[in-house]
Amino acid sequence: MNSYMNMGAGALLGTILVLMTVSLASESIFHAPKPEKEGYAIAAAEAPAAGGGGAAAPAAEVPVAQLLAKGDAKAGEAVFKKCTSCHNAEKGGPNKVGPNLWGVVERPVASHEGFSYSAALKDFSKGGAEKWTFENLNHFLHGPKKFVPGTAMGFAGLPKDEDRANLLVYLHNQSDSPAALPTP
Repeated sequence: MNSYMNMGAGALLGTILVLMTVSLASESIFHAPKPEKEGYAIAAAEAPAAGGGGAAAPAAEVPVAQLLAKGDAKAGEAVFKKCTSCHNAEKGGPNKVGPNLWGVVERPVASHEGFSYSAALKDFSKGGAEKWTFENLNHFLHGPKKFVPGTAMGFAGLPKDEDRANLLVYLHNQSDSPAALPTP
């Protein structure tokens, strides 16, 4: 062997020795004991079990007619800004990640042309027999995955009655011929 090979081997062995020494020293200085139980406990209240199949029990206690009586379309437009990353409410507007919502009130569920709906929403639509009534929209907006389990909509929902009421009145106005608001 020549002297360069000896120097390279010595440098490699010296580096390994230094790294092992530093590792052992730091482990003895910064030793962390193993926890008795691994992980973190996350306490979460269990949601009440939904009776039957498809849709969950009604999420809101206040009747939708009373909510809509207090709804404000201008405030609903501000709430709709949360939806604009996935939806469009312009007449003839394009579908985005979600379908265009122009005329959604009283439209059959999973029926907008040119949009591929999830299997869960197609099942919920019962072949187009189910419509987006104010009641259905209210429950869906409260918790999409609770109302239609398996939906592809990744939105957590609007827990505040006021926000849902405002959004429903705004969506109601996004139509050529808005459906009649229910009377409280």
